[in-house]
Amino acid sequence: MPSVEEILIADIEGIRLGHAQDLQAGTGCTVILCERGATAGIDVRGGAPATRESDLLNPVNLVDKVHAVLLAGGSAFGLDAAAGVMEYLEERGVGFDVQVARVPIVCGAALFDLAFGDPRVRPDKEMGRRACRDAERGGCAAGNVGAGTGATVGKIRGMARAMKGGLGCHALQVGALRIGALVAVNCLGDVIDPATGERLAGLLTEDLTALADTEAVMVASYAERGNVFAGNTTIGVVVTNAVLTKPQAAKVAAMAQNGYARTLRPAHTLVDGDTVFAMATGVVEADVNVVGLLAARVMERAVVAAVKNSRSLFGVKSWADLKRAENRPAQRETGPAGRGGKP
Repeated sequence: MPSVEEILIADIEGIRLGHAQDLQAGTGCTVILCERGATAGIDVRGGAPATRESDLLNPVNLVDKVHAVLLAGGSAFGLDAAAGVMEYLEERGVGFDVQVARVPIVCGAALFDLAFGDPRVRPDKEMGRRACRDAERGGCAAGNVGAGTGATVGKIRGMARAMKGGLGCHALQVGALRIGALVAVNCLGDVIDPATGERLAGLLTEDLTALADTEAVMVASYAERGNVFAGNTTIGVVVTNAVLTKPQAAKVAAMAQNGYARTLRPAHTLVDGDTVFAMATGVVEADVNVVGLLAARVMERAVVAAVKNSRSLFGVKSWADLKRAENRPAQRETGPAGRGGKP
């Protein structure tokens, strides 16, 4: 029986990741490049998506390969960064051959981070190009990078009680099959670690010292019809070296949404635009059901990684801030060497 090993998304043949961000403005974008083309699918469960070229991924439509997927902040404005990705790929001779030109196929989705940082600054063409150049270095950063730079969670009571989201990734190998997920976590609700049941981030209590429960707040105020659109949407990509058709890629994207459902509470609301893309490089034959269940598994771990790697920005607390606060009393009790001495 093949063992399950952790790898990097960059270990998947033909895939490169890049990020660009503006930490002063609090926004950014991430690009997943596959210059030789990847079979792709999409699944949208949230009620407020901002997407680009999503109709192209319908199995009945012509183009069967994409060359990049863009994840961006800036709400729908941030989709402008795709122009820089297209320009970068065109210069490299990458694209769908229409005889008079090669048209790079760049799909994308954006999250709402305009309530964080400077709303006048959004990912644009130049930032998209920077993300592509960053992909030349390889690797997968996490936390306050790329599309996760302006991501926040737990916004049912507004930004004053929200916490920092971020960008996360996780990848596995089973025999020759490789699969990974990259996600920008920016949900209305809370983030749970399904492995432990621990609430990691989300709505803060009124004194900002601990975590409340978004779903409990929503249920208790079920008759209210206030505007909870404080800036949401979790967007992600599953990448695999499996051989998939377009319908199968769409199914894998749909099964990966289970990773959202296990970690985000609630997920798929009308004020989230929760979206998952799937990209398959077509190297290894694999059962689509196995690919789908692994997609959900790597997605849930990527969500957890996004929160645990984020750090406070613009005064919005992070998971690390809460953990430090929890550990202070224990440190005072045990002393510097853990022998009960005074610090």
